[in-house]
Amino acid sequence: MKNYIIHDEWKIIEEGFRQEENRVTESLLSIGNGRSGQRANFEEKYSGDTLRGSYVAGVYYPDKTRVGWWKNGYPEYFAKILNAANWIGIDVCVDGEELDLNRCEVLSFYRDIDMKSGLLTRQFVARLSSGKQIEVRAKRFLSIADQEIGAISYSVKALNFSGELSLTPYIDGNVMNEDSNYDEVFWIGVSQKVAGSSGFVCMETKKTAFQVCTGMNFAVSVDNRPVAPEFTVVEEEKYVGSAFKVWLKAGEEICLEKYAAIVSTLYYPANKLQDATEKALKRAAAKGFDKLFADQEKAWEKRWETSDIRIDGDVAAQQGIRFNIFQLNQTYLGDDERLNIGPKGFTGEKYGGVTYWDTEAYCLPFTLGTAPQMVSKNLLLYRYKHLSKAIENAKKLGFTDGAALYPMVTINGEECHNEWEITFEEIHRNGAMAYAIYNYINYTGDREYLAPYGFEVLLALSRFWSQRINWSDVKKKFVLLGVTGPNEYENNVNNNFHTSYMAVWTLKYTLEAIDYLKKEHPLLFEDLVKKLKLKELKETSRWKKIIKDMYFPYDFTRKIYLQQDGFLDKELIPASELKPEDRPINQKWSWDRILRSPYIKQADTLQSIYWFEDEFDRESIERHFDFYEPLTVHESSLSSCIHAILAASIGRQEKAYEMYLRTARLDLDDYNNDTCDGLHITSMGGTWMAFVQGFGGMRVKNNQLHFNPFIPEGWNSYSFRLNFREAHLEFKMDKSAFSVFNHSKANIDLVVRGKQFHLPAKKELIIK
Repeated sequence: MKNYIIHDEWKIIEEGFRQEENRVTESLLSIGNGRSGQRANFEEKYSGDTLRGSYVAGVYYPDKTRVGWWKNGYPEYFAKILNAANWIGIDVCVDGEELDLNRCEVLSFYRDIDMKSGLLTRQFVARLSSGKQIEVRAKRFLSIADQEIGAISYSVKALNFSGELSLTPYIDGNVMNEDSNYDEVFWIGVSQKVAGSSGFVCMETKKTAFQVCTGMNFAVSVDNRPVAPEFTVVEEEKYVGSAFKVWLKAGEEICLEKYAAIVSTLYYPANKLQDATEKALKRAAAKGFDKLFADQEKAWEKRWETSDIRIDGDVAAQQGIRFNIFQLNQTYLGDDERLNIGPKGFTGEKYGGVTYWDTEAYCLPFTLGTAPQMVSKNLLLYRYKHLSKAIENAKKLGFTDGAALYPMVTINGEECHNEWEITFEEIHRNGAMAYAIYNYINYTGDREYLAPYGFEVLLALSRFWSQRINWSDVKKKFVLLGVTGPNEYENNVNNNFHTSYMAVWTLKYTLEAIDYLKKEHPLLFEDLVKKLKLKELKETSRWKKIIKDMYFPYDFTRKIYLQQDGFLDKELIPASELKPEDRPINQKWSWDRILRSPYIKQADTLQSIYWFEDEFDRESIERHFDFYEPLTVHESSLSSCIHAILAASIGRQEKAYEMYLRTARLDLDDYNNDTCDGLHITSMGGTWMAFVQGFGGMRVKNNQLHFNPFIPEGWNSYSFRLNFREAHLEFKMDKSAFSVFNHSKANIDLVVRGKQFHLPAKKELIIK
C-alpha cells in the first residue's frame, strides 16, 4: 500500500518527482473521453521507466493465443486493446541539450488531475547539465464535448539564461504493446503528411483492418504574443513532426498550443478519415484552447450534476469516491452500443479484450442510477447483439440447440481468454448476463425489454445450463461439475455454490419470462417459438426438475452453504494470520500453494447472497459473512465492494466503512501493488454500489426505492443523487436526519427504514 497522493476533494495530486512511482501516477492521472484515452505520460522525451499508452475505443488486434499446448475449444486469439499513435509528443531542446527529466536535476515538480473538468496539469523546474534552468507548465485534456479532439497547452520559460529553444511537436505511430506475445508490431502505415504546423499519420491494424487517423495542428506564442516561426518538417515511417526554433531572453516564456484529432473507421469510411481529421483540427484551432476547455468544463458539470457523491468530514473517502466516478465517466459515455467498459479502460493494456462479466455485475448499477436509461440499455444490447457469437462459443465446447456461453473476455462476442480453468470453467458469467437483464428491468420497469431481446438471451442461457448440469445417481440430485467460481483461487471444483445458484435462478427467471410473453405478447411469443425452435414442454420440464432437485453443498453444523464440495477439507486459517511478507499471495505464493489454501480472492458464495439477499434471513447472512470474510484476502478489485454492502446490511458499520475505503482507494493507495499496469475501472462501479447500497441501503423492491441509511462515524454528512424511472432524486444524510429532494416533475413513493412515504414533485422529505 502506498500513500503519496495528496488528499484533496477534487484533485489527484502528486507533489515531488517520484521516479519509482512514475508508472503508478501515469495510471492515476489518465485522461479519456469515451472514444479514446491516454496515460499521464510526459509530452517531452523521458528515458526513465514509463508505460506509454494512447488507446482508441473499439480498435483491437487478435494476438495469437500463446499456450503450452492446445486444447479443443481454445480461442484462436487474445484480443489486445492497442497502443495507438502518440499524439502528445513535443521534443524540447535548450541550446541543443535535450530535456529529459531522467537525465537532469528536477528542482521542483507537481502534477494533478482536476476531476471537476478532466484537466491534467504538470509543472516543474529543471536544471540541465549545462546549468541552465527552465520552468515547464503543461495542461491537457481529451474533450468529452467533442470526442474527436485532444488539446495541450505547453509552455517553457527560460529562468537563468538567454538562448535558443527548439521544439518539435509530432505524431508518432511507431508504438508497441508491452503485452504483445511475440513483440509484434500491430500497425501498418497507410498515409501521412506534414506541412507547416499541421500533419497526420493514418495507420491500419493488421488482420482486423481498423484504420485510425491521428492529426495535429499547433500555434506558438511568446509572452502571450503570437509568433510565426519557420518550420522544418520531419517525416519518417509512421512519424510526422514539425520543428522550429525561437530565441528566449531570461524570463521569457514560449507557449505551444497543440490540438490533436483522433478518428477511426468505427465512425467513418476509410476514404473519409483524412477529411474528418482535418475538419476536427479546424474546429479545434478555430475555438482555441481556452474555448475548448470552457466546453469541456460545461460538459463535465452536466455529468457531475447527476453522478456526484459528496462527503463532509472525510477527505480521503471523498477523494476516493470522486476518483472512481470520474474514471467511470471518462471511460464510457454510453452513446455507442458497440462499446463497453474494459477492466482497465483507457489506462493500460493488461487483461486485453473489452468486456468481462464485470460490466454486468458492477458497472450496470452505476449507469442505472446516474445516466439516462438508454445508456444501461446499450450495455444490454451489446450482449444481445453478441448472442450468435455466444452460441458459437458454446458450440465449440460441444453444446447444441442454441445453447449460449458468453465469453469470459471479448471485444466482438468471441471468446478470447486462453486459461482453460477460466475459459472453460468460469461459467458463472452466464448467470451475470441473466441477472443484468433482471436488474435492468427491476430498476427501470422496462419489461418490454424481454420482448424479444431479453428473452432470446435468457432462453439461450437456460439451454446452456440445462445441458451443462447432469444427474448424479449417488447424490440423487442434479450436480454441476468442473467449474471455477468467482474465487479464482479455486479451479476445477464440483458444485460451486454461486455457479449452481445462478444456474437455477436463471432457469426460474426464464420460466417467468415465458409466462410474461404468453400473457402480454402472445403473437410475438408464437413467432419466437418458431424462430428459436423452442420445444416448450420438453425443455421447461427438465428445467423444473433441475430447479426442484439441484444439489448445493451445505454444512449442517455451521448452517452455511459451502463454496464447493470439499471446502471444509482445507486448513481454515484466517487471512489475518498471514505474514505481511506473504501479501498479496498471488504475487508471493506458488499457484499450487494458493489452490490448496482456504483463501478466497473475492466474494463467491457471498456474491449470491448479495444478489439474492431477500432469499436469506439476516441470521443466515451473518453466519455466511462471519465464515467467509475472514478467509477472504480481497486480492480481486471486485471484492471489497460486495463485502461492504453485506456488512452494512447486517449492521457491521465499521467493517462496511473499512471495506468501502479499501475499494474507493484501491488504486489511489495501490493496495494490491498493481496500479502501475492501469486502473481497475470496472471495480469502480462497485465502489459506487458500496456507497449507495451500503451506506444508503438502497434497494429496488416491488417497483419502489427502499433505503436503510446510516452515516459512518466521523462523517458530518453525505449526499448522492439517483435517476429512478421518471424521477431525479437527491439524498442527504447527516447526524440528525435523512432527507430526499425530488428535483423532477414526477411524484414518487419510496420506503425508508420500512416505512412508506409519498414525495410530490419538487418537494423535500425529511425523516428524523
